[in-house]
Amino acid sequence: MDKIWLKNYPAGVPETIDPDHFSSLVDILEMSVEKYADKTAFVNMDREMSFSELGQKVEQFAAYLQGTGLKKGDAVAVMMPNILQYPVALFGILAAGMTVVNVNPLYTPRELKHQLTDSQSKGIVILENFAHTLEKVSAEVPDLELIITTQIGDMLPAPKRWVVNFVVKYVKRMVESHNLKNTVDFNHALTKGKASTYQRPELNGDDLAFLQYTGGTTGVAKGAMLSHRNMVANLEQVSSVITPIMSDGEEIIITALPLYHIFALTANCLTFLKHGGRNILITNPRDMNGFVKELEKYKFSMISGVNTLFNGLLNTRGFKDLDFSNLKVALGGGMAVQKAVAEHWERVTKSRLLEGYGLTECAPVVTVNPYDIEHYTGSIGLPVPSTEMKICDSETGEEVPLGEPGELHVKGPQVMVGYLNRPDATAESMQDGWFATGDMATCDERGYFKIVDRKKDMILVSGFNVYPNEIEDVLADHPKILESAAVGVPHESSGEVVKVFIVAKDKSLTEREVIDFSRENMTGYKVPKLVEFRDELPKSNVGKILRKELRDESDA
Repeated sequence: MDKIWLKNYPAGVPETIDPDHFSSLVDILEMSVEKYADKTAFVNMDREMSFSELGQKVEQFAAYLQGTGLKKGDAVAVMMPNILQYPVALFGILAAGMTVVNVNPLYTPRELKHQLTDSQSKGIVILENFAHTLEKVSAEVPDLELIITTQIGDMLPAPKRWVVNFVVKYVKRMVESHNLKNTVDFNHALTKGKASTYQRPELNGDDLAFLQYTGGTTGVAKGAMLSHRNMVANLEQVSSVITPIMSDGEEIIITALPLYHIFALTANCLTFLKHGGRNILITNPRDMNGFVKELEKYKFSMISGVNTLFNGLLNTRGFKDLDFSNLKVALGGGMAVQKAVAEHWERVTKSRLLEGYGLTECAPVVTVNPYDIEHYTGSIGLPVPSTEMKICDSETGEEVPLGEPGELHVKGPQVMVGYLNRPDATAESMQDGWFATGDMATCDERGYFKIVDRKKDMILVSGFNVYPNEIEDVLADHPKILESAAVGVPHESSGEVVKVFIVAKDKSLTEREVIDFSRENMTGYKVPKLVEFRDELPKSNVGKILRKELRDESDA
């Protein structure tokens, strides 16, 4: 389709970017370490790490890795939450010329074994809290040669380091006993690397930066091969749309989403490293009260999150009393941002919530709302520069008329090389450079795109398409509802009916109230026929509600 969205780009946003502006992410790291040497790069548990210190520790870790016998291009896994060791390990692996394999720390032994085996990871950097999971499968991962362990407090100054590690291990008992053999302590690796000589590898855009695994919620997780060029391109795209409202070296970004997830990895870690921002790493955002206490310490200017995180903050005591005077924008993604949540956020913070859209396979950013919008638009915004998009009939592959729903296809320099070891899956989802997202979307005459729903989540009621996002968006307006999830369950006469799972804000809420409210706001076939109340809903590592789990329960 024609790039009808270009006419709605705000001032200062270019039509295209140069994906080869930097030859690798290591070039960007080195640039920022020199340019912002005395600025703070990362903060965690009140410990600040400057860009200069980050550069030193990254070089030490890279030198250590090179001295172990691992070679350029080898895969090294990272299995940690948001702590200071994460960026050191991440950039150390990249600086050594190796490929990062991000691993969700909450993985089961089966999931961990699959990812380490599929990626042929030669090493892993793992928080000791999760070492017992690795122990159960380490003998079954033939390529794993190097295991580096660390404790939560290892990069904090003494005596705080000792206290934190003692409390985590012996008071809160968050570290299960394990018997992993031949492990190396993270701080020992840095010390050894300091005494070694770092060899800067030759890197270009075709070298793999990340093997980033898809969530696996619709089947076995697949490794998206993201090259340095893919990542550099997406950083240039993100920079181009936010630079007009950014002050290099001055921004404070709240990073509550896990850095091992592609959204926070690009939007927070890499983008703000490039622009000299201060990243506040939140280790446990599920502790909402503790999270709000941490936010009290900083006059933050930006924050990223998913709908459930924003909603959780808005419903946590003390959040509305924070100082939002420096807050420029909140970036929402990962799942649909609900209108009620966005409008509530704008009322409380007096700032904009920009919804965007991305996928692991696209490094991840594909669209974002313009920085100059005044209010929530209900859309995922406009394609970022150098990105083509079209909406196709999922059966025929032909483009649909403007305004009609269909499957969203994306083309651009941020689109992955392909899926590791899965030529069939790559061929199925990628044709002539176009990536078929599996998301159903529409586009209006201004070039604004809107996600209707995941193709796999769509509910079919008597031949009518029902989109869970729409139902959940309506229910979010009910004053007694905190969260909801809609799924389709089999029905003899209509094929499927709508079932909703509700987490009530007010426990007096009844099934009849939910159905009556739905009937007032939706057409008949969309109205839930079944209502089930829950204390909580299953969520992914970034807080995305897992409809598939609820659907599987209902089908059982």
